[in-house]
Amino acid sequence: MPSAALDLPTPCTVGDFIDAAEDAIRASKHVELWKPWVARSDAEELAEVVLKRDVTQDDLDVRLSAAQRGRLLDLAARRLAGEPMTLLRGYIDFRKLRIELRPGVFSPRLSSEFTAVEAVKRLRRRANPVMVEVACGVGPVALSVAHSVRSAEVWGLDISPEAVELGKRNARRLGLSNITFAAGDLLAPLPARLHDRVDVVSIHPPYVARQLLRTLPAEIARFEPAHTLTDNSDDGLGLVRRMAEESPLWLRRGGWLLVEIAPDMARSVAAIFRRNSYAEVQSLRESAQAVTRLVVGRNQG
Repeated sequence: MPSAALDLPTPCTVGDFIDAAEDAIRASKHVELWKPWVARSDAEELAEVVLKRDVTQDDLDVRLSAAQRGRLLDLAARRLAGEPMTLLRGYIDFRKLRIELRPGVFSPRLSSEFTAVEAVKRLRRRANPVMVEVACGVGPVALSVAHSVRSAEVWGLDISPEAVELGKRNARRLGLSNITFAAGDLLAPLPARLHDRVDVVSIHPPYVARQLLRTLPAEIARFEPAHTLTDNSDDGLGLVRRMAEESPLWLRRGGWLLVEIAPDMARSVAAIFRRNSYAEVQSLRESAQAVTRLVVGRNQG
């Protein structure tokens, strides 16, 4: 939907923009709204991007300058075309850490905060623990763990050099010196000294089956790199099988593999874990309303 679809008066207030953008976002066929109220939340966030502050009730009658009005029309057009709010903002607040994002790198989901919480629980009581986030993208889980467990040695691994560079940039900006990002295939970038020493390996794998890519919403299919959505397997579990097979080479005895997955795939992932002799296999979720599951299993060594 073009920006002209926003019927903005001249002069235009912040409230005028938010009302018009809310209606247009709700009507856009390119925007997936999991709840109707998200349309207004998106409109308010767009205003906050331009105003560079939180929007309060007092701001609604503030008149926009011509430059602000033009910028808002541009951002609204991008949102109406399906571009995710994370990219329009340029960051995500993940467990109280502001993580910078950019196009071409997978935008983290807040559901992954649960993975970080479960990883931290398994690391805090250990001396000098080691944690690895595989297929990390910009590294939200790894960055969060490095911030929460300063004694940990943390690694973020991804096949995309662009994602790795952005992860490094975020680590520097956040002042995290206990995290290393490296590019490569799954666990291959890890140094040999970490064989049998890793306490937790986590992965949010690309789990969309090859034939289902065409069914994805536009704001996922058009704005997320294809390799972050599918491993090109028929069932979407090709990388999960590889992780279950390869992780024991790196995990210490009793170390944990954590896989964030869609709810309807959790049982299949748990079966893969058990076939590879993991113990204490469980399917966890943060709440009854959670849209993803975390399947965990313990390496028996």
